[in-house]
Amino acid sequence: MVRPKKDRIVAFNPDVSYFKPRGIPMMDLEEVILSIDEREAIRLADLENFSHEDAGGAMGVSRATFGRIVQRARAVVADALINGKAIRVEGGNFQLVDERRIFQCQACPCQWEMPHGTGRP
Repeated sequence: MVRPKKDRIVAFNPDVSYFKPRGIPMMDLEEVILSIDEREAIRLADLENFSHEDAGGAMGVSRATFGRIVQRARAVVADALINGKAIRVEGGNFQLVDERRIFQCQACPCQWEMPHGTGRP
């Protein structure tokens, strides 16, 4: 029996969900699908420059699992860029959470924010 896939934590989900090469009609394009958790992996690794250890912690998966997710995501993006395909972002195993967490001191009225996946568990 196969173990069910664990939901990945996604802290950023922009409204943009489709990319295509300019000047080519949609009917002439092949499509590749990039899952939302794969897009989050690319954001953390390539845009935010997180280490695989830190990014895996932010997504709620191990370092090795994060490495496999980002490897698949990069392969999808490379296929689209090299072969002129459209990228549709949808699906995947994920749970959307607020990017920032608000904390309040128990001894005083001080409050502060921290990004999800940072600080002590």
